[in-house]
Amino acid sequence: MANEYKYDRVLLKLSGEALAGDQGYGIDPKVVDDLAEEIAEIVHDGVQLAVVVGGGNIFRGLAGSAEGMDRSQADYIGMLATVMNALALQDAFERHGIFSRVQSAINMQEVSEPYIRRRAIRHLEKGRVVILAAGTGNPYFTTDTTAALRACELDVDCVMKATKVDGVYDSDPMKNPDAQRFDHISYMDVLSQGLHVMDATATSLCMDNDVPMIVFDLTKPGNIKAALQGEPVGTVVE
Repeated sequence: MANEYKYDRVLLKLSGEALAGDQGYGIDPKVVDDLAEEIAEIVHDGVQLAVVVGGGNIFRGLAGSAEGMDRSQADYIGMLATVMNALALQDAFERHGIFSRVQSAINMQEVSEPYIRRRAIRHLEKGRVVILAAGTGNPYFTTDTTAALRACELDVDCVMKATKVDGVYDSDPMKNPDAQRFDHISYMDVLSQGLHVMDATATSLCMDNDVPMIVFDLTKPGNIKAALQGEPVGTVVE
């Protein structure tokens, strides 16, 4: 393991929107390819990596239920969307020479393995990237909560929350030009100030199990590696 890295085993939380790029919908092959190239570098350096991917670029359960669809049904459709994203990521990873496994919380044996904690850990130890799809397999739980849950189960050193902004601010930097960015913030402050880093369930889970989180801007090339090396490219929540 190269000692230039501060963390040995990490979980990367990707939103579905991150894979859509500027088109805002679906999967942009160039975005996925660039991401795989960045990830290949850190995996080849010996970092153990699990990825939880959302499905918002294809379908959002909450939006579906707002349109009158049954919430559970809408959430299941959202979970299936995450499997599509996971397969696209796996394809890109393998074209960049990274061995990977898709593990789904909903059984789909033709395209993925079932999520089995010990098997996932074994894959990580062997240098394979584990892509965790279909959320927790339960409606009403977000992929943020999935990321927090899997991070605790897989005993990772930190959760990397990839976003389009360079950290956590005291108000929305898109709307308020005077918004202040935090270098460090506690989970308790995130909850008490109602900062939308992750949903409250995910935040509480990380807080209770002492899992730190780095919130960083995915759109800037090289940021994943920089964050893992401890450079101040985002906000550390702990």
